[in-house]
Amino acid sequence: MSATTADPALLARGEAAFQAQRRQRRRATLTGLAILALCLWAAGWMSEFYPSSLAAGLPRVGEYFYKLLPSLRWATLFSGTDTEGSIAFWFYRLDDWAWLLLQTSQMAALATLAGAAVALLLAFPAARNIAPTRTVNVLTRRGLEAMRTVPEIVYALIFVWAFGVGPLAGILAIFIHTAGALGKLFSEVVENADLRPWEGLRASGANWAQACRYAILPQVAPNLISYGLLRFEINVRGASVIGFVGAGGIGQELNLVIASNYYEEISAIVVLIILSVFAIDYLSEKLRHRVIGAAEGH
Repeated sequence: MSATTADPALLARGEAAFQAQRRQRRRATLTGLAILALCLWAAGWMSEFYPSSLAAGLPRVGEYFYKLLPSLRWATLFSGTDTEGSIAFWFYRLDDWAWLLLQTSQMAALATLAGAAVALLLAFPAARNIAPTRTVNVLTRRGLEAMRTVPEIVYALIFVWAFGVGPLAGILAIFIHTAGALGKLFSEVVENADLRPWEGLRASGANWAQACRYAILPQVAPNLISYGLLRFEINVRGASVIGFVGAGGIGQELNLVIASNYYEEISAIVVLIILSVFAIDYLSEKLRHRVIGAAEGH
């Protein structure tokens, strides 16, 4: 039977089957959307996310941001720190804030470096493809999960209670969370590595640590550096937040001026934090691309 003389009954059955499958798929889609809407409604109800509360609070948010705006005047914009309405008057404590921002970035750098070192050591036993034993793999992965599950600010509260107010508590808090987060990322990079060099070294008599060092690490080093630099950018922002609980840095100063309702100081510090994060993000991105490019060139 040719295509031009196809059986009408066969065509009708095919069309009916297509329409039935289409209706079934449409019902499945509508059912899925209904379940999703129900879950969103339940989540909003349990978390007290009410549209009425949102609508009532938005004007207050706008009012607060309006209060943060500095009272700059063009006639005195570039005058000294003693002249109200000038940029210098707005940033009258720039030297103190700059020092606190430097302290914040150094907290993030030290914590990132220490956390990345621990994550590198734990990444190899946490990788399923090269872990020494199944038990070691499971214990290492659960340990990394425990380290990154607790928020940094909770760690900071614990360490402030233990060591007192200051940068040490912030460094330790960021260090533990960074080790857990980077450990997961590093282990996933290791799991994607080519195992042929690993197998060759193991067959020639190299032990587990030597195979990790000479067969896996050279392959994954660019990605590890990339993740480490990205985590440093994140930690700079995190270090600004955990200062709210007394863990040092610019966050501690920001919490003080917020509590005192010094609106122009709040906006000045926020602007400095934003500019600092922009600069660090830009430099880290350039360095990351340069390192990856150099590694690929070799």
